[in-house]
Amino acid sequence: MTDRFPGVRFAAKRLLGAVLVLLVLSAALYALFYLVPGDPAQLACGERCSPAQVAQVRGQLGLDEPAFAQYLHFLQGLFAGRDYSAGTSLQHCAAPCLGLSHQNDQQVTTLILAGLPATASLAFGAMVVWLALGVGTGLLSALRRGGATERVLTVLTLAGTGTPVFILGLLLLMAVCAYLQWLPFPSYVPLSQDPEQWAWNMLLPWLTLGLFESAKYARLTRSSTLEVLAEDHIRTFRAYGVSERAVVTRHALRGALPPVIALSALDLGSMMGGAMLTEQLFGIPGLGRLLIESVRSVDLPVVVGVVLVIGTAVVLANALADVLYALADRRVVLS
Repeated sequence: MTDRFPGVRFAAKRLLGAVLVLLVLSAALYALFYLVPGDPAQLACGERCSPAQVAQVRGQLGLDEPAFAQYLHFLQGLFAGRDYSAGTSLQHCAAPCLGLSHQNDQQVTTLILAGLPATASLAFGAMVVWLALGVGTGLLSALRRGGATERVLTVLTLAGTGTPVFILGLLLLMAVCAYLQWLPFPSYVPLSQDPEQWAWNMLLPWLTLGLFESAKYARLTRSSTLEVLAEDHIRTFRAYGVSERAVVTRHALRGALPPVIALSALDLGSMMGGAMLTEQLFGIPGLGRLLIESVRSVDLPVVVGVVLVIGTAVVLANALADVLYALADRRVVLS
């Protein structure tokens, strides 16, 4: 079947490679956070715990076993769940189990699932903004090459690339909320609670990330479009009298989009954890904010869980980008 459908074989190979990378990532994270100098049992128990209490916690968490056995228990929790001893009782952590928080004994998976919708809505909304603005601006700049429009768009693109995202967010807050008073200051509302208020309060975070990323997509779209416009088949279309608008929209843009699609998949994956500044600025209770709070409180299980989820999103996004690029560009040989 895979010989008849090379795309299936290509996707399967990329998925297998992603799984292997995730296993290596999980081992590296576990070694980095649990096997370095320091005592996770002391962190879990607290500074005022006696040596006997720390030893009890170490046994309950399985930290008194060999390092390899601890990692196997960690993998077991990810794929099958595991039990944690809590004195005389057992607490079951269903798969995918990332451990228990040291701060409140909640399951890390529960904390991550609570912040995931906010981060996902921020990332997907920002992607819509950066694709609309970036592709549109890049295409217009390519069509107006050498004119005043291209120069103005180039300056705006460079300004957008060089402006830090938190500065851009602060400028939007001051301009839209304080000076013009078009919107109240954002206060996150869950989508399930009030979709309209959710959208209004997410508008500025979407614009902040979207404007910041759109500059990169404008430059990529412009360079890809100009490269395609210089190819032989485009000259053939023009020689046959096809209108310039049709040449660009039906043929050139189709050839210029594959790198844009691939980059969008990569950026979407990185946004799952790379929007920490935006989440902090606008008070969005997402994964980035959870990671910052966990680092401050040295809550190792939450830090490891969030980093692993973010790493998984990035690895899967890379695999998805490869597949989408291969499907969008017929010149890529699937193997």
